[in-house]
Amino acid sequence: MTQQFDLFAATETAPQNVPGSSVAKRHPTTALSEEDMVRQLRETGRYRILKKLEPRSVTEAARPGFPLKGVILDTETTGLSHRKDEIIEIGAIAFTFDDAGAIGDVTDVYGGLQQPSIPIPMEVTRLTGITDEMVAGQMIDVHQLSAIVEPADLVVAHNAGFDRPFCEAFSRIFAGKAWACSISEIDWSARGFEGTKLGYLIGQAGYFHEGHRAVDDCFALLEVLAQGGREMGRTPFAELYEASQRSRVRIFAENSPFDMKDHLKARGYRWSDGSDGRPKSWWIELGENALDDELRYLRSEIYRWDEADPPVKLLTAFDRFKA
Repeated sequence: MTQQFDLFAATETAPQNVPGSSVAKRHPTTALSEEDMVRQLRETGRYRILKKLEPRSVTEAARPGFPLKGVILDTETTGLSHRKDEIIEIGAIAFTFDDAGAIGDVTDVYGGLQQPSIPIPMEVTRLTGITDEMVAGQMIDVHQLSAIVEPADLVVAHNAGFDRPFCEAFSRIFAGKAWACSISEIDWSARGFEGTKLGYLIGQAGYFHEGHRAVDDCFALLEVLAQGGREMGRTPFAELYEASQRSRVRIFAENSPFDMKDHLKARGYRWSDGSDGRPKSWWIELGENALDDELRYLRSEIYRWDEADPPVKLLTAFDRFKA
């Protein structure tokens, strides 16, 4: 007798044949466990299984051996400009880690909404699900947020160039912190990921989650940083932490010839109009070890003058991603 497996039905015995009926006798079915269902579907090679991400629990007593403290932070805002737009939600997860970049325990979580001075734009509500009714009368608890941020050795954001200016405009508790960006400081493509958006990363890591709410996104990023890309021998967070320890330089090709702009753009330089306090010029950010080669390029190919001395700014994790 051949046994049948029903992926979804509970164990049951079908009715016996009724005399004179053409209905065949059904075999008993055996329900599979969730693990067996997943295994059988995967073994066919025709299915890809995503597991719902379950947030890590918050521990009251962190394990020894993880002496450093990190915070994963995410914001939702009314727009893209930290000068005129406002934060409407902040999510933060505190966690421990060690010098090798191994993640320990989640030690605290905060999520808070805040009513902005203007109605939330419709496109923001469509993206985040946050409505004017949800934020009415709400205010982010800066004291509670400070208890998470102040002890942190490193603040991580998925696009720190966006989140850091908003956070520093929001409160002084973020001043003087070291920041790391999980988009720009991890080589996701080398780890086999097809994009850097959090949705891509969490999906390719084998999970799904409710995106675009701050705390949910923080937990999703934590899981990707802790687990994604193990085949490379170290986690993405270990790579990120190592990158945050390295100094970088920002070179401003100030007063470069106008007809050289296409060459600079092709090399990766970006334009600053001077409104953000930087020199009005093309600029690029590189690893500190690339400084001498880049200055040689500028002097020989752009300025064509050996004595050219473009402005250079040394950056650490305490300086990077500022406005």
